[in-house]
Amino acid sequence: MSRIRPFIGGELIKVMTGIRRSGKSVMLELIKEELAESGVNPARFISVNFEDMGNAHLQTAKALHEEITRRASETGGKVYLFFDEIQEVKDWEKCVNSLRVTLDCDIYITGSNARLLSGELATYLAGRYVEFVIYPFSFAEFLELYRSVMPTEETGRCFQKYLLFGGMPYLANLRYADEPSRQYLTDLFNSIQLKDIVKRNKVRDVDLLERNISYVMANVGTTFSANSLVKFFRNERRTVAVETVLNYMKYCCDAYLFYQVKRQDLQGKQILASNEKYYIADHGIREAVFGGNMRDINLVLENIVFMEFLRRGYSVTVGRTGDKEIDFVCDKRGEKLYVQVAYLLATEDTVNREFDVYDSVRDNFPKYVVSLDEFDMSRNGIKHRNIRDFLLMEEWN
Repeated sequence: MSRIRPFIGGELIKVMTGIRRSGKSVMLELIKEELAESGVNPARFISVNFEDMGNAHLQTAKALHEEITRRASETGGKVYLFFDEIQEVKDWEKCVNSLRVTLDCDIYITGSNARLLSGELATYLAGRYVEFVIYPFSFAEFLELYRSVMPTEETGRCFQKYLLFGGMPYLANLRYADEPSRQYLTDLFNSIQLKDIVKRNKVRDVDLLERNISYVMANVGTTFSANSLVKFFRNERRTVAVETVLNYMKYCCDAYLFYQVKRQDLQGKQILASNEKYYIADHGIREAVFGGNMRDINLVLENIVFMEFLRRGYSVTVGRTGDKEIDFVCDKRGEKLYVQVAYLLATEDTVNREFDVYDSVRDNFPKYVVSLDEFDMSRNGIKHRNIRDFLLMEEWN
């Protein structure tokens, strides 16, 4: 809300995107509350949720335009338009652009697809919208909500629950009970796969897509190569083109299920062309669908830290320096941050490996090693933090 608030009431179109069920609709309700508290009469709000079958007749630009124009003329004066899951409307950007031009209005839209803001929209609404990605809850947000259900639970136990079930907001309604939570996350995953990936992209080989997704879920945060995945499928007697694998990965990223992270050569400063990594938007979905979050705890910790950087507005790459790799090089308006993530610094060899990656990085930006260890092992200006404490810090400096 603090990011959106400065734009409320302004002429820019407010676009909220993100994975299905991450809380975009709730954000619309919070904005309505703020507007009402500031003195706007709720009679001026016009809301349409395009996942409601009752609004199926409005899923073309022309029909929606006529309906909104009619309702706005009955209201008189400035209107506030709220369109939920707008990607269901064919040519919606033409309609929204026309409403922006012809009505005295303030427009808010949500969508579950990254391509919402590419192509046509970029043409029609270039420079006239501001985008906010709504992510599942951070550990700090989860903690606040979980303590409303389990007020006396200590932070370490709360973090174990977060490791398993992630940050989907609705889980609080299920009081974080194990089986209902798993069922909810599995159903959510199935609906993302079917509605946001298969139907939207007209995927014919659904079995191959599912295998693709399972492979990436199992290997979050490990270097990904489409060629190696093609070989993996070939061993299973499936013939598949590299192009198909890359397309499937793009569809998953467009639906905000996965995020791609490129690798960067820190010496040459260039982005490397191949072998990027993928992380999942919510690690709770991984546990529900694939299992093994505790077994693969090092990968899941990395995933959690990566998503925290996105929430805080950093752009992230994997850093390569010589033959060593830094898990995350984060940048926000020129302010950098380097972070290594480990499960436990249990041996001297592990400690040396995690700290020594910074040997050739000569700048003065903050450098961290984060792990589940309780003792502070900071050295040579490199800060060591317990991962829970790191996620709860307001500033990393």
